[in-house]
Amino acid sequence: MSYDIRLIKAAKQDFLKLDGSKKELVAKALKKVVQNPLPQSEGGYGKPLGNHATTSLAGLLKIKLKKSGIRIVYKLVQQQGQMVVIVIGMRADSAVYKAAQQRIKTL
Repeated sequence: MSYDIRLIKAAKQDFLKLDGSKKELVAKALKKVVQNPLPQSEGGYGKPLGNHATTSLAGLLKIKLKKSGIRIVYKLVQQQGQMVVIVIGMRADSAVYKAAQQRIKTL
């Protein structure tokens, strides 16, 4: 099944704040992941997130761009064939995950 990428407004702003080379990395990663955004347990690229002391992110997935330190958190809406990107950011003391926690409340 082919999926569509949809960035929420805040994720679009995250993307625009990146410098040119990081934008290219993120765009390339999203293009690859959208081909199979399923969880790794189902043969896809996404790593499932869970609930922790400070965040409740069960049902969301992430991909890591290890060399650049960028994290992309997304939600898979299989019925609509969408990969909804919630946050794109640098891994900074779990700031990405806290931002995702705040943003999913508004979805």
